[in-house]
Amino acid sequence: MSNKNLYITFLSALAFSIETEAQLVTQPPKLVVTITVDELRTDHLETFAPLYGTNGLRRLLSEGKFYTNTSYSFTPVDRASAVASLSTGTTPYYNGITGAEWLDRTTLRPLRAVYDTRQGVSPRQLETSTLGDELKIASAGVSRVFAFAATAESAILSAGHAADGVAWIQNGQWMTTNYYEPQNQWLRGYTRLYKPDGNTNTSITQIALDCLSKGGLALDDKADLLSIGYSVTPQMEAYAELDRTISQLVDSISSRVPLERVLFVLTSNGSARVENEQNNNERFRIPTGKFYINRTANLLNMYLGATYGTAQYVETIYRNQIFLDHKLLERKNINMSDVLRRAQEFLIQLSGVRHVYTAHQLTTSDNNQLERIRNGFHVAKCGDLLIDVAPGWELVNENDHTSTTSRASNISFPIIFFGAGIQAQRIETPVRADAIAPTIARIIRIRAPNACSAEPLF
Repeated sequence: MSNKNLYITFLSALAFSIETEAQLVTQPPKLVVTITVDELRTDHLETFAPLYGTNGLRRLLSEGKFYTNTSYSFTPVDRASAVASLSTGTTPYYNGITGAEWLDRTTLRPLRAVYDTRQGVSPRQLETSTLGDELKIASAGVSRVFAFAATAESAILSAGHAADGVAWIQNGQWMTTNYYEPQNQWLRGYTRLYKPDGNTNTSITQIALDCLSKGGLALDDKADLLSIGYSVTPQMEAYAELDRTISQLVDSISSRVPLERVLFVLTSNGSARVENEQNNNERFRIPTGKFYINRTANLLNMYLGATYGTAQYVETIYRNQIFLDHKLLERKNINMSDVLRRAQEFLIQLSGVRHVYTAHQLTTSDNNQLERIRNGFHVAKCGDLLIDVAPGWELVNENDHTSTTSRASNISFPIIFFGAGIQAQRIETPVRADAIAPTIARIIRIRAPNACSAEPLF
């Protein structure tokens, strides 16, 4: 080979090396925008696609990394527990948020997930760090973290402990909390001067875009986090409206920050209402029935009384949970494991019961079949006995006049990563929502939240 050919080969190799190195040191996003949409479903998202414009949902679907089959790794799932899982990358077993409310054992009254005796509402009951917290740690407090949503739970639990500010809508007003002190002065002024309009999603978009320009976001190379909570109903008009909202958000942000330096992440809280489900079950002759939790608790108390002597062993009930009187059992020197075993054997025989789980079982067993139930359990915030009502059956509490219909099937929802140089791809493989936080952490090159054990998606 001639010297000329050797020289050309050397230059080609050097150019390839430089290009490869440049790819490796590509700058991470300077802004992460997470969008969580209540009740967003993959099937509806794709069914209504012909209604979308070019720059909203259609653009995310065609240009983003689209995971079609996402679920949560725990049950039950509601808005609060889902948002907490998304921000912490873990389950209620670790982050402590089992739902929007749980029963406080000391008062035997429902306790709100964001309740705080000092500030009214705060993230104090969130027991692990969030993505926003880790971003603050990694940047020594320089990174900005804001969250805006329709409810306090969605805003606060997505922001975490160290955010610069959050706001939500309550009684037609913007609300915030003094927990985040010193509160960002722009946000304090905004919540006092402006009121949400009639469209919740539009109002949230307006405050988010105002935050981008006045809240100090994306001004330097330290990544900032903007969390947004939208909602949608299962009608085509609602999805068309959501598309216009997403289009406005993406267009406005990308006009101020280069798209390759912005990461958009769209997903759902996994909840989905089914209208008139009990009526439909009866109308179409789907097996159904009513399971009365308060009557069941009384029967269990009678059974335990016949076994251990007359007393009030059942302290209270909450949703599908039964709480036993631990102090009574201790005074009577009754072994808790024995009581739970006997109660489980008794309850499993009742009509409408698919399974009964005990607190001891969920905290000591490593049975993989219990994983989703165990992940949604927290020993300090859940009952001693959890009753799994058969699908199609209605759980009725005559004490507080509430009822819910059991549904065991999974309703898939999407995750879409868009921007930040991410290549378009459609992925049908089932994934878990708690993998979102470590994936974002990898992209912006920080640690995942401190209780996160899920692997990044890519």
